[in-house]
Amino acid sequence: MKTYNIACIPGDGIGKEVVPAGQTVLAAIAQASGRFTFNFSEYGWGGDWYRAHGEMMPADGLDALRGQDAILFGSAGDPHIPDHITLWGLRLKICQGFDQYANVRPTRILPGIDGPLKRCAPRDLDWVIVRENSEGEYAGVGGRVHQGHPIEAATDVSMMTRAGVERIMRFAFKLARSRPRKLLTVVTKSNAQRHAMVMWDEIAVQIAKEFPDVTWDKELVDACTARMVNRPATLDTLVATNLHADILSDLAAALAGSLGIAPTGNIDPERRYPSMFEPIHGSAFDIMGKGLANPVGTFWSCVMMLEHLGEAEAAAQLMAAIEAVTADKALHTRDLGGNAGTDEVTRAVCKLINTRPAQRLAA
Repeated sequence: MKTYNIACIPGDGIGKEVVPAGQTVLAAIAQASGRFTFNFSEYGWGGDWYRAHGEMMPADGLDALRGQDAILFGSAGDPHIPDHITLWGLRLKICQGFDQYANVRPTRILPGIDGPLKRCAPRDLDWVIVRENSEGEYAGVGGRVHQGHPIEAATDVSMMTRAGVERIMRFAFKLARSRPRKLLTVVTKSNAQRHAMVMWDEIAVQIAKEFPDVTWDKELVDACTARMVNRPATLDTLVATNLHADILSDLAAALAGSLGIAPTGNIDPERRYPSMFEPIHGSAFDIMGKGLANPVGTFWSCVMMLEHLGEAEAAAQLMAAIEAVTADKALHTRDLGGNAGTDEVTRAVCKLINTRPAQRLAA
């Protein structure tokens, strides 16, 4: 029987609730499959670790994760620690340290969930946003000088490399090719950012020649926000820079009903390092410890993890259980307008897994 080694990093806030819920669901799906099992290793890095050790994760933390098959992450963010410390000290340290350059964020309206676009049928909003995850606006290039003085200055440089843009474009075109519509939108801002974004556009044209079966178009990022709201059915797969996709994917999740249901995968497509899967919601300290967190985003991230591990049948079975639960409004959490709690939703998903083990790919 195959054993997958999974590093679990709950992080901060409700991450400490949804990651254990994810482990519970993964254990249930493994037992139902009878073909594989999980070995979970938990790492207590995050805000509490920072208060105790002065760093968000140990200096040699990447070495501890390197041999894992995948990483399940909760959230990074603590109201008592500056955001740039929590993000750069943990999540981005892992993403960049393991060159997880493709951030993949699927979005669609799940059964039973009412999105804010009342004229939008569920079939009209079925997107995957590919986010360049290693450079661009979040490259970390910049600095501050003359701090505290009237002449203080600060810079953040958006750095793009030909190699970085080529690989994310090629990944996005391949992903678009794998989807039924074979449709890709390249998001840009080359009308105002006349150097790096112009290169981004030029490389898109070059890579597109490798994929003659993929239909593609180009959209300015500001126009793309309006298109997502007004013409959602015209979009399918999107590729954008680190910052642009960060913003667009939150909008996409909100249009699908809630950030609480949205998943993401930080992928190393070459599989040199473990990839990391996480819900996109924040640490939500206002509901921490109250059992109110929506675990669906984590469960959907577990689906992505199973797909990445090659367990397509188990992934389909888990997704079917998730959709059956969201279809039941009695199992909606507070962010979806309901009163269900984290444990209640988790138990419901596990019950469906255990009672319908044969409903795999056909589910």
